[in-house]
Amino acid sequence: MKIEDKIKEIKGFVLDMDGTIYLGNELFDFTREFLDQVKATGREYYFFTNNSSKSQQAYIDKLGHMEIEIKPHQMMISSHVMIQYLKQNHSGESIYVVGTPSLINEFKAFDMPLTEENPDIVILGFDTTLTYEKICKACHYVRKGCTYYGINPDWNCPMEGGTFIPDCGSMAKLVEASTGRFPEFFGKPSKHTLDYIIEETGYCPEEIAIVGDRLYTDIAVADGSEVTSILVLTGESTREDVEQSAVKPDFIVDSLKNIYTCL
Repeated sequence: MKIEDKIKEIKGFVLDMDGTIYLGNELFDFTREFLDQVKATGREYYFFTNNSSKSQQAYIDKLGHMEIEIKPHQMMISSHVMIQYLKQNHSGESIYVVGTPSLINEFKAFDMPLTEENPDIVILGFDTTLTYEKICKACHYVRKGCTYYGINPDWNCPMEGGTFIPDCGSMAKLVEASTGRFPEFFGKPSKHTLDYIIEETGYCPEEIAIVGDRLYTDIAVADGSEVTSILVLTGESTREDVEQSAVKPDFIVDSLKNIYTCL
């Protein structure tokens, strides 16, 4: 099927952020045009970021500064997938979170039972405030046999100028080297995230398109499902990466502008 024909069936676009609609703090010049056209054609758009270092409101504010006004339900974050799972499967169990103050506050906003000592569960997030003390405590609890989860599996977080900083997946490798344990992750590409997206949008899988710049997260989350995956080449992954990857997008486009022309 051609992308033009498939786009006609899509009712909800779930967009990655960094590398897809902007890079760092620089909005791509075609992003707002794309979003306006989605609305004009009676469709909806949502954002989903794997970056667990910031709160939902921080991303809503960031988009607002870029003159993109959205409602909270349009801003999905990996930490909410994690929190929902904990509420449904680990109710009342104490949690030690390795994360930024923003991530800690997100857990507090949902009344999660946080603790610094002897937790039942260790949660590893993308912690740009990581200290040796925090990682030592996490390793100690993980080594003792605590339930251990990671929020997002990204190895790197893209920055302006084509640079990267270590992300949650890389931090998990540090813990693994010390403890021998690697966590189950809940952000993209986990099925937890796919189920969360379908539930939150209310659309059938075949009516959803996930758009992003990373094969191993944005594209992989839709792999094996009826959800359409569209890779944009404005961020991390390249056509050469696709050739070498077992995960293949349904469609590859240079940018959101190519999808805009199909709406």
